[in-house]
Amino acid sequence: MIVAHGIGGRGDLPVPFSLALIGAVAALVLSFVILAFAWKSPRYADGEERGKALPQGFTSFVDSRAFRIALKVIGLVVTGFFAVAAVLGPDLLVNPTFGAVYVLFWVGLVPASILLGPIWRYLNPLRTLHEGLAAILGMKPEEGLAKLPTWIGYWPAALGLFAFVWLELVAPGNVTLPVVRLWFAVYAGVHFIAAAVYGSRWFDRGDAFEVYSTMFAKLSPLARRSSDRRIVLRNPLANLDTVKLGPGLVAVIAVMLGSTAFDGFSTSPAWIGFVQNVADGTFVATAVLLASVLLVAGTFWAATVIAGGLSGSHDRRTLPQQFAGSVIPIALGYVVAHYFTLFVVESQRTLIYASDPLSNGMDLFGIADAGVNTSIADNPGAVAIVKVSAVVIGHVLGVIAAHDRAVTLFPRRTALLGQLPLLVVMVGYTLGGLTLLFAT
Repeated sequence: MIVAHGIGGRGDLPVPFSLALIGAVAALVLSFVILAFAWKSPRYADGEERGKALPQGFTSFVDSRAFRIALKVIGLVVTGFFAVAAVLGPDLLVNPTFGAVYVLFWVGLVPASILLGPIWRYLNPLRTLHEGLAAILGMKPEEGLAKLPTWIGYWPAALGLFAFVWLELVAPGNVTLPVVRLWFAVYAGVHFIAAAVYGSRWFDRGDAFEVYSTMFAKLSPLARRSSDRRIVLRNPLANLDTVKLGPGLVAVIAVMLGSTAFDGFSTSPAWIGFVQNVADGTFVATAVLLASVLLVAGTFWAATVIAGGLSGSHDRRTLPQQFAGSVIPIALGYVVAHYFTLFVVESQRTLIYASDPLSNGMDLFGIADAGVNTSIADNPGAVAIVKVSAVVIGHVLGVIAAHDRAVTLFPRRTALLGQLPLLVVMVGYTLGGLTLLFAT
C-alpha cells in the first residue's frame, strides 16, 4: 500500500500505552542513575586513537585499489539499474524505483552504515563519476576552481537532507516517476557543479547522503585510527567523539531527528484528517516539517548554551556542535522505531519488483512471483518491543555520550549540574518519540 508521504507496506502497529509508559519510566530512571553513579573523568575522549586494531591484511584489503574499484562499480551498476527502471519502466506502483529510493536506499543506508562504516562515500555514484571526469581531464579529483570556504561547513548537507525528507514526506506526487526523476536530476546537477568548483572535498560535507551515512557510521564498531589509518574495532561511544565539527552540524542532526518525528506524527489519523481538509495541505505540511526540525535545533541549542552557563564554560558558542554527536543514538532509535516494519516488508517487495523492473514479464532474479514474508511484522508484541526498546536504548546511549562529553568539556565540580538542561531535552525527545509511537 502506498501512502501519501512515501512508501508503506502496512500500517505500523500502535504501541500499547502500558509498554510506552514503561519505556518512559525506564528512560527517566536510567537517566538519573547514569548521572548519579557515572564516572567523573572522561572515558571516551580522544576517540580517534582508541580501538583494537584488526589484522593489517584486512586494512590493506579494504584500502586496495581493486576493492575500492569494485565498490565504485557496484554503486554505478546498482544506481544504473534503478535509473533504467525510473526512465523506461511504467509509472506504476510496481516500479521498483520507489522502493529503491525510499526503502533500500534511505532506510537501508542506516543499518549499512552502522555495520560497515561510512559506506556511501565509497559507493556514491556522483563521487565516482566526478573522479572519472577529472581523470579524463587530467586533473586531481580533490582540486577545484576555488577553495571550499570553511563557513559553508555542513549547511549544504543539511539543506539536501531537508529537501529529500520533504520529497519523501510532503511533496505532491512523490510516488510518481516524473517527480522522483526531477528531484534526483536537480540534486545530481547541483553536486556536479559544486564538485567542479570545489573539488571532491565538496562531497565530504556537501553531499547529504554521504554526511547522513557518516553520522550513523559513528555508531559502527568499525573505525579508523587517525595515527596510522588502521581499521580498528572501537566502542561506538568513543566513535561519537570523532564527529568532525563545523557550521551546520547541529542543523544536520536536527533534520535527522526532527524529520523522523514528523514522519511519526504525519501518520496519525488526526493529522491526516486535518491536512486533507485545509486549503493548501502541502504548504501546511512543509511548515510543520520545518517547525519540527527547528524545534529540535532550538531546544538543543538552548540546552547546550544553558549547560555552558551553569557549568561556567568559557566557550559557549561551540557547545552545540560539541554535543551534537550525543543526539545520533537518539536519532537511530527514532529510525528503528518508525521504519522497522516498513523496511522488513517493503525491502522484500522492492527486490521482487526489481526482478521485473520494466513490468514486461522478465524475471531477472527468479523471484518475480515470490511472496512477501510478513511474519515478523505481523507479531504485535515483537514489533512493540522493538520500537520501545529502540527509543529507550537510543536515549540511554545519548545520555551516556552527553555525560562523557560534559566531564570532558566542563569543570569537574560543575559538570553534573551542567548536564541537567541536556538531560531534560533528551528526556523530552524520548518521551516525544514514545508518544508518537502510541499515537500512530
